[in-house]
Amino acid sequence: MRAAFESVAETLSQLTKGRETFTAFFQGETSDFVRFNKSAIRQPGHVEQSSLQLSLIEGACQVQEQLCLSGHPELDTQRLQTSVERLRGMLGDVPADPFLNIAREPRNSERVGENRLPARDDAVSAILDAGKGRDLVGIFAQGGIFCGFANSFGQRNWFANYNFNLDASFFAHGDKAVKWCYAGVEWDPAALAARVEDCLPKLEALSQPACSLEPGAYRAYLAPAAVGELIGFMNWDGFGLRAHKTKQTPCLKLIEEKAQVSPKVRLLNNTAEGVAPNFNAEGFAVPDSQVLLADGRFGDCLVSSRSAREYAQPTSGAGEDESAASLDLAAGDLAQADVLATLDDGVYLSNLWYLNHSDRASFRVTGMTRYACFRVQGGKLTAPLNVMRFDDSMYRIFGSQLAQLTRERELMLSAATYSQRSTDSVRAPGALLDAFRLTL
Repeated sequence: MRAAFESVAETLSQLTKGRETFTAFFQGETSDFVRFNKSAIRQPGHVEQSSLQLSLIEGACQVQEQLCLSGHPELDTQRLQTSVERLRGMLGDVPADPFLNIAREPRNSERVGENRLPARDDAVSAILDAGKGRDLVGIFAQGGIFCGFANSFGQRNWFANYNFNLDASFFAHGDKAVKWCYAGVEWDPAALAARVEDCLPKLEALSQPACSLEPGAYRAYLAPAAVGELIGFMNWDGFGLRAHKTKQTPCLKLIEEKAQVSPKVRLLNNTAEGVAPNFNAEGFAVPDSQVLLADGRFGDCLVSSRSAREYAQPTSGAGEDESAASLDLAAGDLAQADVLATLDDGVYLSNLWYLNHSDRASFRVTGMTRYACFRVQGGKLTAPLNVMRFDDSMYRIFGSQLAQLTRERELMLSAATYSQRSTDSVRAPGALLDAFRLTL
C-alpha cells in the first residue's frame, strides 16, 4: 500500500501544470471478513482495496474526484491522467471558494502500528470454540487500514493500523440475546474467554420469563456499550465549531455555562490510542489528544479546515462533519465485579439504540433498550426486561444522576463497512446512575 501511495503522489506531482496544485487523500485496506450464524461460518471473504480523493486547485477554485485504484501502476497512472484532465476542464467553470483551506506548510508524518494480528484461521477457530453449544451470530473483521496524504508542496503523511473486531451475539430465544464485542490491536485468547464468561450469567438469566416495568425513574447500570451509544450520540454536532457558532449544538447550555456535567466525566478525542489517522483529507494534523469535556465543563471544539477559515480559528484537523473519531471516556472507581451489589435494586441495561433528540435545546435524548437488559433485585439479575423507551437529559445522565463509573473500560471499534472498514472507536466504562427515566 505504501508503494502504491508514493507512486500516486509522484505521478500527480508530474501531472499538474502552471499555478495548479493538488491534494490527494489515499485510503486502503487489506481485510479478512467472516460472518457467523448458529455458531457456524456462513460467509468468509477477503478485501484488498484502495481509493483516492483527488483535489485540483488553482487560486481559490477547487474541483474534486473520487477514484478507485487498481494497485497496478500503469493502469492507475492512466486513471490519474484522465482524472486530472477531466478536473482541469472543469476548473475554469467553478466559482472561487471563500472557505478553501489546505495545508501549505509541509508537515510530514509517519505513524505505523505493529502488526500483531493472529492468523485468520486461529482467530476463527477460537470464535467457533466460544460458540460451541450456543447460538453465536456475528461478524469478525481484521487486517490493515492505511491512509496517506500528499500535496504539491511536498507534504507526505502516512498512517497504518492493524486491528481486529468481533461484533457478536449469543441468542437465547426469540428477540432475547446477549450482544458483545471483542476488539483491539493484539489478540489475547484470555481476553476473549473473559468476554464469553461475562455473557454466561446474562444468557442464563434470559431463560427467565420477561417482565415489564411501569414508566418512571429507576436506579440503573449502563454497560460500556450503552455508555458508548450515548457519548457517540453526543458526537452528533455536540463538539464541532460550526454547530456551536450557528447555535445548533445540543451542548449550547453547557457552552453558555447554564448547565454542567459531573466532574467525574472526562471525555477526550484520543487519537494516539485510537485507530483513526492523525491527519485529515486537507493535510492538517490531528492532535494526539483533545479534551472535549472535563471538570464539569465544555473543553475544546473540533474544528474542520473550512470552519477554521470561516471563523478565523486554528484547525484541529477534524473532518468535514467535525466529529471525534476516537472517543475516550475516563474510568472511575467502581469495580466491575461490584456492579450488581452496588446497584442492588434497579435495572441493568446492556445496550441502547435508535437514539434521537426529544428536546435538542435541553439535550434530552430518547431511545430504546435492546438485547440483554434486566430487572435487578437484591444485587441479582432476576428477569429480562421487555423493550422499553427511555427519555432523559444528558445533563442528568452524565451530570446530576451519575453516581459512579467503572474502573474497567471497553474498546469498541465501529463495525461499519460502508465503502471500507471504519476507523471510528469508542473506549468507555460502565456507568451507575441514581435515576434513569423509562417512559413506556
